[in-house]
Amino acid sequence: MENYLAATYYFDFDHPSIQTFVADTLQAASSQQEKAIQLYLNVRDRWFYDAYQLHTDKSQFKASHVAQRERGHCIDKSVLLITCLRAIQIPARLHLVKVRNHIAVERIIEKFGTDELTPHAFVEMYLNDKWVAATPAFNKQLCDKLGVEALDFDGHNDSLFQAFNKSGGKFMEYLADYGTFEDVPFDFIRQNMIAHYPGIASFYASGESWHIN
Repeated sequence: MENYLAATYYFDFDHPSIQTFVADTLQAASSQQEKAIQLYLNVRDRWFYDAYQLHTDKSQFKASHVAQRERGHCIDKSVLLITCLRAIQIPARLHLVKVRNHIAVERIIEKFGTDELTPHAFVEMYLNDKWVAATPAFNKQLCDKLGVEALDFDGHNDSLFQAFNKSGGKFMEYLADYGTFEDVPFDFIRQNMIAHYPGIASFYASGESWHIN
């Protein structure tokens, strides 16, 4: 379990930006469960989800870098939440999967050539003597725009993307499970994206972060 509490290059919870965010977030929380819920909600809604902000420089996956931006990819936001959880001694790890998005996919297909998003990330944390999943990717404002219930988290039950939106239409479909990771598997993420999105391979060769307009 100690591996899921450790600071790493990516989960750099000793950085002042992380320490300040955690302290500001937890002023009114007491139990570890309450703290986990509050951190989840603040990461979910303070950083806007942006599927088109991708990174080729591994330093951009560091939680301290994510904390200083206004938006982030699902991996960014999961890294940030894991780092905050480890900062308060809650074991946490990264879980990567492949999903198919069924809502507002026109631009996704145009830019990526597919409606599959990979790797999609969420968080697993150890609370109440078990691992429980939490998905901080989609902020509430985006969910309201898409007609989807924002994902809440109660500390007991898995919080994963729902299969249907508010009107019963298809929303998210889980296609493949890449497993859990105690640290950010940068090389795996890079190769996974190149394999599934061949059109962006040249950007990864550049070694720079970029945003699809």
